[in-house]
Amino acid sequence: MLRTREGGELRPRSARGGPRATNALKATLSIAIIAIVFAVVLPRVVDLGDVWRVLTQMTWLEATTLAMAAAWNLVTYWLLMMAALPGLGLARAMVATETSTAIANMVPGGPALGMGATYSMYASWGFPRPAVALAITVSGSADLLAKLVMPAAALLFIALAGDTSPGLVAAAVAGLVLLSALGMLVWMTLHSDATARRAGRILAGAAAPLLRRRGKPPPRWEEALVTFRREAIALLAARRWHLLAASLISHISLFFVLLLALRHVGVSQEQVGWEEALAAFAFVRFLSAFPLTPGGLGIIELGLTAALAYAGGPRVEVVAAVLVFRALTYLVQIPFGAITYAYWQHSRRWQRAPSVEGGEPRVG
Repeated sequence: MLRTREGGELRPRSARGGPRATNALKATLSIAIIAIVFAVVLPRVVDLGDVWRVLTQMTWLEATTLAMAAAWNLVTYWLLMMAALPGLGLARAMVATETSTAIANMVPGGPALGMGATYSMYASWGFPRPAVALAITVSGSADLLAKLVMPAAALLFIALAGDTSPGLVAAAVAGLVLLSALGMLVWMTLHSDATARRAGRILAGAAAPLLRRRGKPPPRWEEALVTFRREAIALLAARRWHLLAASLISHISLFFVLLLALRHVGVSQEQVGWEEALAAFAFVRFLSAFPLTPGGLGIIELGLTAALAYAGGPRVEVVAAVLVFRALTYLVQIPFGAITYAYWQHSRRWQRAPSVEGGEPRVG
């Protein structure tokens, strides 16, 4: 179990107060999905020996450019957190982001654990707790917003190319519906104190049935959203373009790693155009907004393989590209995050006394 500097455990709320049977069921479901995809489905789709032969045929230049693209993709996540939390700096953004991502990629319920680790890190570095909560919320909302927008954007590019996919149309429509609902809640939160309280009541009403099943009282989020509104307006006034640019760059860079992997293993533009690759990527990113396994493991591999093969890509090369893409954007972050977590646990370099008010972290 992960621990903070003070010896406390970083555990999601469900693990502290929820029934153990529910958590065990979620873990079992995740393990079952991963095992079925990698041990049953993929070996029936392709001969994994053929996949390995395709991978070993990449040149050193192709492997190097892929590694460079993947490294830049990691940096873009740090830029987003720097935009959301002024004064963070690149090095601390790297430590916090890679640690939380590694946690989210390893275990069921990882996103909650990762969020707890991020909060503990920022607090240990002296950042005000309200600013930390705001940064985590804003950066997470920007990522979710991009996931919902991408299917619609991909559908537009596919339509301009004269082709449409029923699956992509369904994802785009679902994304637009969810985007509209999210946009309405964001507008209500930012418009005025009164509408922010109304948004708080709506969210509390939606969460109340789940909390009742866990034996918890209904939440009261009206005033919390009013406070959040005032802090968010100040952050967005100063950093909105930084947040928008960082979020777009992050998602475009991630897609570029996939596209480069496809081209380097031999999937040509004629077989799978960049528009079709973007559509497959957008569809799977949309699905990842509803995680069933840590980091979408198994689901993303299967979804990308099915979508790219449906678009016309040869199965062996498609599976090879997907596995390379996931190794560089998912798997590599686990050992990297273990290193950054160990560094945070043992280094006193950035440690500061936590502050309560807004502003830069104070030296203590």
